[in-house]
Amino acid sequence: FWRLWRQFESRGLAVTIFGCADALERNPEAAAAIRESDHDVCGHGWRWVEHFRLSEDAERDHIARAVASLKETVGARPLGWYCRYAPSVNTRRLLVEEGGFLYDSDAYNDELPYWTEVEGTPHLVVPYSLTNNDTQFKRGNMAKGDDFFGLIKGAVDMLRDEGAETPKMMSVGLHCRLIGHPSRAAGLARLLDYIQGFDDIWVAHRVDIARHWRERHPFESAG
Repeated sequence: FWRLWRQFESRGLAVTIFGCADALERNPEAAAAIRESDHDVCGHGWRWVEHFRLSEDAERDHIARAVASLKETVGARPLGWYCRYAPSVNTRRLLVEEGGFLYDSDAYNDELPYWTEVEGTPHLVVPYSLTNNDTQFKRGNMAKGDDFFGLIKGAVDMLRDEGAETPKMMSVGLHCRLIGHPSRAAGLARLLDYIQGFDDIWVAHRVDIARHWRERHPFESAG
């Protein structure tokens, strides 16, 4: 955690923490650092469980517990949500029922945010990516920090070229237990320095992307 934290803090770059509430309760030093920063926390469950295996009542309880816990540990409720691995058939409806969420990231089906309706209520989706993601290390697709740099640099370059015509969004998934090892983190440092070399790339919190989309592209009913 601290190795990655220093990389973003020293460069003044935004990062969104996908926060498992119980994990942050067990790591008060990390929670305090997040609380004292301006970074946002996207709810990543109350505990490290697979939501699609929960009953509807249990999932509703987990969401409520996560919101309450994160209010205590990081000083604010989460405005976004992303399940471990995959949501259940009930997740999005339960998020709308709980209220207070500006978006969820439980989708891998697009490169830009989009609106959906949940029982008549507009709800914003800010998609995530498993491609631009350090999980490629555990899948055996990468071995070195340079592999990670090359993968993400290629996506940055392609989307930046396309962005000359139409703005693009890119998510990069990082895990302390994966990219946090020294040789791999060196690839991340190289990537962050590369991105900072451009003046037309916005490194943003996910909640800021959601707010931007809500302002510039408000919901329009299909009816």
